[in-house]
Amino acid sequence: MKKGVVVLGLGNVLLSDEGIGVHIVRRLAKTHPRSRKVKFIDFGTGGLALLHLIANRKKVVIIDCANMGDTPGTIRRFAADQVKSVKRLANFSLHQLDILRIIEMSKQLGERPDAVIFFGIQPQSLNPGRKLTKTLSTRIN
Repeated sequence: MKKGVVVLGLGNVLLSDEGIGVHIVRRLAKTHPRSRKVKFIDFGTGGLALLHLIANRKKVVIIDCANMGDTPGTIRRFAADQVKSVKRLANFSLHQLDILRIIEMSKQLGERPDAVIFFGIQPQSLNPGRKLTKTLSTRIN
């Protein structure tokens, strides 16, 4: 039996707009009633544990910072097959995350979600700092 929907916020909240996914999911969790069908999870930079969170789900929604070459604050929706990672991992680490590899692993294990949707948000700054830039903060308020 498939599990419900999970909405995951990814990112590093110590690098300004890199943490946008986490900020959005935290806000959604506060404003939406708890439900067995939809879970909002601040995943941060959790790594390989993501494999277990997405296993056998009806739908996975991933919200993350994405450098798309757009105006800061631009939000785009992508299906999993439309996303291309340019991340280069030096070695396999439980603390490094390439979401596309995780989805591929779930497919190989026979646990791939029925649907995976990405929301990428163009950052303005990835400099150290716990606050979002005014551009992105305004965009999510």
